[in-house]
Amino acid sequence: MNIIFDIGNVLIAWDLHRAFDDAYPEAAEFDAFLQRTGFYALNLRADQGTAFADLARAVSEPTDAALIRSYPARFARSIAAPVPGSWQILRDLKARGHRIHAITNWSQETWPEALRLHPDLASTFECLVISGREGLLKPDPAIFRLFCARADVAPQDCLFIDDLPANTAGAKAAGMDALPFTGAADLRRELTLRGLL
Repeated sequence: MNIIFDIGNVLIAWDLHRAFDDAYPEAAEFDAFLQRTGFYALNLRADQGTAFADLARAVSEPTDAALIRSYPARFARSIAAPVPGSWQILRDLKARGHRIHAITNWSQETWPEALRLHPDLASTFECLVISGREGLLKPDPAIFRLFCARADVAPQDCLFIDDLPANTAGAKAAGMDALPFTGAADLRRELTLRGLL
């Protein structure tokens, strides 16, 4: 079986506040910054290939714009920790002979920091599709079709794991099986029930 992992919040925890906690230490201030800048929408555009320096031009408040421009330099602080238990599941799946891949919504600009902090990312996956390189985002079924073509696999031979329901729905629309990730214990139980572990 081809097991395809999402990376953010499945294998590596993403704590966005840590990237900006020097500027906005209080949760309410940080939430206001996210709302004011439309950060999550900007981040999706980065995940599709736009540079943060270009995205900052859409932010009217100069201090906020400077923070958006500086996000790639701050990014490592937000991905310091692996998700507990997930990497062991991945290793156990690989030991059972399953082929391990990944499809991730991730900025091309911040991906080098992920590799620096988590070097196993460079060697773990047979096929790795990074949205920022491809100009495609999950849950668009096109990114799943791209993966299948690149990995030379049929979608019905794939199981995709992601923490966002919209992304698992996109995988299913492309013909894959999919599991929502809600934690390592639940994932291990589901994989065991399917006879994959």
